[in-house]
Amino acid sequence: MRVMRNAHVKACFPSLELCAAAAILPGSPYRKHAAMISISRSLGAAAAALLLSLGSASAADDLKELRLDYAYYSPPSLVLKKFGWAEEEFKKEGTEVKWVLSAGSNRALEYLSSNAVDFGSTAGLAAVLSRANGNPIKTVYVFSRPEWTALVVNKDSQIKSIADLKGKKVAATKGTDPYLFLLRSLSTKGLHKNDVEIVHLQHADGRAALEQKRVDAWAGLDPIMASAELESGARIIYRNVEFNTYGFLNTSEQFLAAHPRQVDRVIALYERAKKWIRENPEETAKIISEEAKLPIAVAKLQLTRNDFSVSRPGPTHVRALKAAAPILVQEDLVKPGTDVNKVIDTLLDRVPAAFDPKSGQSEQRPIALGTK
Repeated sequence: MRVMRNAHVKACFPSLELCAAAAILPGSPYRKHAAMISISRSLGAAAAALLLSLGSASAADDLKELRLDYAYYSPPSLVLKKFGWAEEEFKKEGTEVKWVLSAGSNRALEYLSSNAVDFGSTAGLAAVLSRANGNPIKTVYVFSRPEWTALVVNKDSQIKSIADLKGKKVAATKGTDPYLFLLRSLSTKGLHKNDVEIVHLQHADGRAALEQKRVDAWAGLDPIMASAELESGARIIYRNVEFNTYGFLNTSEQFLAAHPRQVDRVIALYERAKKWIRENPEETAKIISEEAKLPIAVAKLQLTRNDFSVSRPGPTHVRALKAAAPILVQEDLVKPGTDVNKVIDTLLDRVPAAFDPKSGQSEQRPIALGTK
């Protein structure tokens, strides 16, 4: 009887939609059968949705290539590159690691904007400037608290102070911490960028221009600045650690949304590198020396100007950036009407609720290596 009824249903209603429609009629003999079909279809749809969801998550986590930048001003990146820890961590799922050299914050930010890297190493205020001007980046890690920039002149220069720079040529790399350091330094004496002639050169070219006396001063960056001090007797005329913003590791909003666990794993690798640096300063200096092709004494001087105890972005960094932000508006470096404080709030990601107020360190348990 059941076989006959099923056969009758198929004969009369070859479409499941028609069968379901017939079942809603009062007294329909197909009501029970249609209900079973409806339940079966609902379960099938749910299963399909689950599989689609799992497939999407797997696709998002399936990373064929991880593109990391390295920079001479970021010792942790040099340590990671030296020991191949990133390659070791990601090889189990077949992810290839590619390293790209960033010659300055401006280059790292350009690479992030053009999707040439997944992670870029920059100064904090440079990252703020870039995001304010439309680059959708997120800061996920602090790789150091450096004093990596200062105002430098030749050893025989007559320039003694910031005030003496008025009307002079000063080399700086636009969009980087040294460039912004220069502007903030000038402002302490009531000077603006138009009161000097800024010559836009990449960091290494700025040093060369100074030594060749094509410029009068240079907003330097370590380790190139440390090299100029030790090798050619360059003299620092102004330093201010508070005008040096933190070293930020940034990624794109798109990459963070698609690969959150991979971001956590990169952060864990940086933590491993920083721990190794704190325990092995002499070996770290050797790595910097080899990568940057600089004397070991220069690398050691650079390391003395870095604090590697702070890792996670937090309220301390937000406050520091908001204190520095007015220079971006005063010197017309952002579009009129830009809410720079809001830009800073949206730049810093993963700010945990609990922080050690002395160090800015997160109390959150670190991500374990070897996990997806």
